[in-house]
Amino acid sequence: MMRSVKASDYMATQLITFTPDTDLFEAINQLLEHRITGAPVLGREGEIVGLLSEADCLKAILTLTYHEEEVGGRVGDHMSTEVFTINHDADIISVAEEFITNKRRRLPVLKNGKLIGQISRRDVLRAVGQFAQDG
Repeated sequence: MMRSVKASDYMATQLITFTPDTDLFEAINQLLEHRITGAPVLGREGEIVGLLSEADCLKAILTLTYHEEEVGGRVGDHMSTEVFTINHDADIISVAEEFITNKRRRLPVLKNGKLIGQISRRDVLRAVGQFAQDG
């Protein structure tokens, strides 16, 4: 049964994270180097304060260029602060529903309010594929 498969079974645990003070271009370079489309932004206590996506980076570059300002700044100036998360024990079907409902590419995975991983749409597809193969 697919509902027995949990987010924590397929999430990534080795995460690239940023702080609000991270230089925007440093963050862009990290996204490119690690071939990821976004990463959580953590506050001083390790709490999630935002997400930085490729779209956020492009929006920052376009906005600053349009206003003829110097392109750059800090992650905190350009990150998305509306963060959708998923609990570590959420079943994979609930995770898929969250992706469809909120049109997200990735979701931070929390346990007792702390970030322990991140799950992507690709991770969900991998879980479904493996479940189908295993029968």
